[in-house]
Amino acid sequence: MMTDYRKTKTTVSMINYHFVFCPRYRRKIFDNFQIEARFKALVFEVAKEYDMQILAIECDRDHAHIFVNTLPKYSPADIMKIIKGNTSITLRKEFSNLLKAPTLWTRSYFVSTAGNVSSETIRRYVESQKTRG
Repeated sequence: MMTDYRKTKTTVSMINYHFVFCPRYRRKIFDNFQIEARFKALVFEVAKEYDMQILAIECDRDHAHIFVNTLPKYSPADIMKIIKGNTSITLRKEFSNLLKAPTLWTRSYFVSTAGNVSSETIRRYVESQKTRG
């Protein structure tokens, strides 16, 4: 019996994005370690649900860095919509002090691909962004 390979859906890709985004009004929400920990946990949950792999994640006081591997079916805009939307809803439900602004995240973000530098270099850079002191 011959296998019909047209029916199998196997995608092999290495699409890595580095995102940086901020809370609205550059509020220092990540000064609260509980919010930061919950945010990171939510990002991992969302990534698992959408078949994404978080390679590195770190937060500074007023912004977050996420280095993610994803399937080609998700554009950078899709990824940000998924991550920002899901984390905003849950964090605002669980932390009432985040309800002060009309939205949790700004609409903007920075994104780059891991083309000119290695994934390991970006992962180390993201992990080094923790500058509390």
